[in-house]
Amino acid sequence: MQATSYTYDPETRSGSVLLDDGTPVEFDAAAFDAGGLRLLRPGQRVRIETEGEGESRRITLVTLYTF
Repeated sequence: MQATSYTYDPETRSGSVLLDDGTPVEFDAAAFDAGGLRLLRPGQRVRIETEGEGESRRITLVTLYTF
């Protein structure tokens, strides 16, 4: 699934993304580390993997989206 990076805190390696419908979803350091990224800037397109549904949905991987 694709999303847009919204916030990122380099100290905690956590942040949030906006899904294409505008829904914000937070991610933790484990999801960030799983993607192998070193930095993330607001507005970057990312690919995410999630598990769960609705309010219990959580991001398990964040990586840059490339064509």
